[in-house]
Amino acid sequence: MGIEIERKYLVKSDEWKSSGVKKLYQQGYLLIDKTKTIRVRTIEDTAYLTIKGASSGISRSEFEYEIPVEDAKFMLANLCEKPIIEKYRTKIELNELIWEVDEFVGDNTGLIIAEVELKNEYQKIVLPDWIGEEVSGNPKYNNSYLVKNPYKNWND
Repeated sequence: MGIEIERKYLVKSDEWKSSGVKKLYQQGYLLIDKTKTIRVRTIEDTAYLTIKGASSGISRSEFEYEIPVEDAKFMLANLCEKPIIEKYRTKIELNELIWEVDEFVGDNTGLIIAEVELKNEYQKIVLPDWIGEEVSGNPKYNNSYLVKNPYKNWND
């Protein structure tokens, strides 16, 4: 079984922008509920179907399968809840970890989140200077939440 263990943070400065390569991600959800999500994602010329279980702390089950890009485009246009999540992801290798910085566009413009996947829940990490508040346990920062509650509508 696949397990995803990740920490999520707000980004407080632009220092990260000089690192890594930025790629466009588009993703939509076929199913969103408290115990599972089913997501379709395109990353340029590649596409995936991902099934995730409920979170337990910073861990959850995750299964990801590559699918034909044309199938993914059809699902994003016709089957997924709207709006589709669009973001530019920059992967940054730092201190033997891969940081993924998501700069959202569209209805979520202005939101920038950094994630780091870990080997276990207790793994010690050194935070880069550009990392701000940890939001790992806050469902408000999940991509599936942003579909129904886009950042542009947040008042806080």
